[in-house]
Amino acid sequence: MGVIVNSVVVPSLPATGLDAEKLAQLTRGLEGLTAAQLYWVAAWSAAQAVQALGGVASAVAVPVRSAERLTILYGSQTGNAKRIAEKLARRSEAAGLPVRLLRADAYPQRELVQERHLLVVISTQGDGEPPDDARGLFEFIVGKRAPKLPALRFAVLGLGDSSYPQFCEIGRQLDARLAELGGSRFAELGEADVEVELVAEPWSERAFDQVGELLKQAGSPARVVPLHAVPSRNSHSREQPFAASVLANQRIVARDSERDVRHIELSLEGSGLRYEPGDALGVWPCNPSALVDQWLAALQLDGTREVTHQGRSLPLRRWLTREREITRLNRPFIAALAAASGDEALQRTLQPEQSAEFAALLADDQPIDLLHRHPATWQPEELVAALRPLSPRLYSIASSSKAVGEEVHLTVAIVDYQAHGSAHWGAASSLLAATDEDGKLPVFIESNERFRLPADGSRDIIMIGPGTGVAPFRAFVQERRESGASGRNWLFFGNRHFGSDFLYQVEWQQALKDGALHRIDLAFSRDTALKTYVQDRLREHGAELYAWLKGGAHVYVCGDSTHMARDVHVALIDVIATHGDRSADEAKAWLGELLQQGRYARDVY
Repeated sequence: MGVIVNSVVVPSLPATGLDAEKLAQLTRGLEGLTAAQLYWVAAWSAAQAVQALGGVASAVAVPVRSAERLTILYGSQTGNAKRIAEKLARRSEAAGLPVRLLRADAYPQRELVQERHLLVVISTQGDGEPPDDARGLFEFIVGKRAPKLPALRFAVLGLGDSSYPQFCEIGRQLDARLAELGGSRFAELGEADVEVELVAEPWSERAFDQVGELLKQAGSPARVVPLHAVPSRNSHSREQPFAASVLANQRIVARDSERDVRHIELSLEGSGLRYEPGDALGVWPCNPSALVDQWLAALQLDGTREVTHQGRSLPLRRWLTREREITRLNRPFIAALAAASGDEALQRTLQPEQSAEFAALLADDQPIDLLHRHPATWQPEELVAALRPLSPRLYSIASSSKAVGEEVHLTVAIVDYQAHGSAHWGAASSLLAATDEDGKLPVFIESNERFRLPADGSRDIIMIGPGTGVAPFRAFVQERRESGASGRNWLFFGNRHFGSDFLYQVEWQQALKDGALHRIDLAFSRDTALKTYVQDRLREHGAELYAWLKGGAHVYVCGDSTHMARDVHVALIDVIATHGDRSADEAKAWLGELLQQGRYARDVY
């Protein structure tokens, strides 16, 4: 059996005999290859090893026949699909099932026709979009070049957020298309809302019962192992966070800034946690006590009353403080409130034709606002059942461990504002703002393999990160400085005001001075009558930007997915079309190729 390495289950191999120079040569040679090309190189290398050993195939790892193996593919934007796919792979290993786990963009598309047992875990982003790492595979499967698959047995687990109209749309399309191509399901389509585990556990039980039987028929005996019984490979994880001590909690905007932004430093000493630039730190939040008081007052409920839900009995205040989401609106809660209040207008906002009004509601209001506007009588048990479980918040890491050791740094915008006549807070940001030095926070590392610096340090990088989206690029510049990377670093940063919102201004000036940063272009949208954003700067410097891209530069985007990331994407297409003498479709296709090669990476939320 193998082990999971970088999310791929591979056979156990002896330590490499390559020295550092040969490893560096190999890394440079592989830079920029597509997933299919990398897979061909792997197969060719294995063949060369067999030949070198005198043709003795048993001396090296030989792949399991596809008929006797389960392939698990995942497409993930925020990490949920990856996490569930890894659990399913570990379960397969524990059950004795040969398994191959791959991120969707690492899967050789030409192998699809050879697959016999395939399980896909994939999320849907925004308004029915595939995650970046699955875009290529999704377009291939739904496109004209997809092969007929009469021998394929498959299952799809779709992840999404039911607050959005296109909930699990990508999973639904893949499930329908694989069946259309001739495949047959060994499990019906699974659709998981943000409460992923509640769906993944029973769905996987049914799916593994079926695929286990199929693989036994193909010659692979298996035993049943429940998903919840499969341990994580890490000592600290999402389920078992580490209590990190706060080393620093500093405001990094001016006193008159419209927003409070903090630079927070945490100690990971003794945790065993490791991270790379591009990863995120997960923080388990709790809701502000003042907000819980607002809920109890608005609903006229007793916080000390014991409430039993799904076999757990806790005081209502505990449910609202540490167990349930009360700062974020979502479709299921709005539907429950509409039913409890009997408000027809609120009920109408849930209809498909009211999608614009519904989106505005999610953007402008917190649940407490709706509780005030649409009064209803709630039983405590009904309230707890209507609310989603509290989920961790992910923050892009703003440090390189090469520079800061056993620490991790964050750049956090604190949610604390007045609206509709009352105070509003964020769950995690309020906790972070209130935790002084020596306080502790429950944290874990969320890996993000698609948001990585180029392995070849001589490659140039372009970083686009307005507001707190600049966080991972602080880590990138630190890492490149510490590792002696020779490639150039170009940062596009934007915020509201130069005088009050220029995050890490002194650090960027020092980086320019010492050569760790080669260029910075700024966009402060509220300093002039004509609002200027980072996408405007991209167009202004389009000729040089295209020259960098044409010369092999990697481009990274971090920040808001709703507006900024889309606008930046359009601007990049415009730059490529204008300065690359291409049509809009050709420019879009070229940018898509960069995405597939890992040269265009986005960390958006």
